[in-house]
Amino acid sequence: MKKTSSEAILNEELQTFNWNEVDKYPTFSLCDSLSNKQEKKQCFTSILTGHIFKYLQDEIIVVTQDVNDTIDLKLQISDTGGITLLETKIDSLTIQEIPNIDVLLANSLNTLPKIFPGIKRGQQVTTEFILPIIISAR
Repeated sequence: MKKTSSEAILNEELQTFNWNEVDKYPTFSLCDSLSNKQEKKQCFTSILTGHIFKYLQDEIIVVTQDVNDTIDLKLQISDTGGITLLETKIDSLTIQEIPNIDVLLANSLNTLPKIFPGIKRGQQVTTEFILPIIISAR
């Protein structure tokens, strides 16, 4: 059996499909000092991906063969700031080698700091987006 190193699990930049329709992106309080919409989006995505990355680093993941996969997480931020994992697209080899990967990813979201929802025309709105996670385990 082989063990992954913490550097072997990487995150791609957050990709979105409907965020361009909002006036303000969902955010964390750490991003409040930024005024530029694009900087706030980058701050939010950095904190989100960093949090998931750290959670996965802390888990002991053992594989019997190399795993290289991009997992797409479809996430929703509600108008009250709740985060929900709507869907995961995971390769069958990844599921075979890391059977609890979907549980690990879902659990990582449960310990996020408070999320402030997106804003459209002064109203808090629900947003959805795709977060690709690159898994590279050896």
